[in-house]
Amino acid sequence: MIRKAVLPAAGFGTRFLPATKTLPKEMLPIVDKPVIQYIVEEAVNSGITEIIIITGRGKRAIEDHFDHSFELEYNLVEKGKTALLKEVKKIEKLAKFIYIRQPEPLGDGHAILCAKEVVGDEPFAVLFGDDIVDGKVPALKQLIDLYEQTKSSIIAVEKIPKGDTESYGVIEPLSSKGRTHEVKSLVEKPKPENAPSNLGIIGKYICTPEIFKHLEKAKSSHKDGEIRLIDGFRSLLKEQKIYACELEGTRYDTGDKLGLIKATIDFALKRPDLKNDLTKFLKSKKI
Repeated sequence: MIRKAVLPAAGFGTRFLPATKTLPKEMLPIVDKPVIQYIVEEAVNSGITEIIIITGRGKRAIEDHFDHSFELEYNLVEKGKTALLKEVKKIEKLAKFIYIRQPEPLGDGHAILCAKEVVGDEPFAVLFGDDIVDGKVPALKQLIDLYEQTKSSIIAVEKIPKGDTESYGVIEPLSSKGRTHEVKSLVEKPKPENAPSNLGIIGKYICTPEIFKHLEKAKSSHKDGEIRLIDGFRSLLKEQKIYACELEGTRYDTGDKLGLIKATIDFALKRPDLKNDLTKFLKSKKI
């Protein structure tokens, strides 16, 4: 069973400066809930029971968010705000949370390596905080279902415009069946004319435990000192099959300003308490 998920959350969030000077980008809200809570809920709804968050300097707000807050809960009780109290208490009970500090920003692969001792010798999920997928079946559950069939590492992908390939890792399929693709190779941010397909990698994965030794090997081969997950997968591909799962659902890149705004609008339109007034507001703009 896949029961552990690693959430790298040590990045600086420079695209959202100055807001992220003191606020972790993972804590930016979509309506009234931080981005990282959507990711955690996706994991929990997919069967994950242990959340391993890789943090860095200035990320204490993430730990506080998922921790017990006696003062806040007492205040809500005193004011009779039982509905809000229920929502707040639910957060700390979502899963078992473990926090590991990444001492230096040495890449996403290094962040995952920091979790090696906690993960142990079992397959696990990796969820980056920028990608939210809104669908009938949680995105991670789609990956887990494919893992259960293949017992191989799984990479989440989506079809992207050809002109956007320089912003993505891109897979070259060896074979395809519906939304499942066996991976032949992975290319990081290729120019459109060199892209092997239009299947861009998004930040959700199932990793077999062998990925750790391949990430450790990648450390010595990188000139800039960063360890990248895609390099670990390239090395792993020489020993094991890797599959890509083309996700069903609407994906939002919340690490991008426009992506966060789109997610906020779409999620707000699903809320009965906001839908009507927001619809009227949007129509009034007559854009």
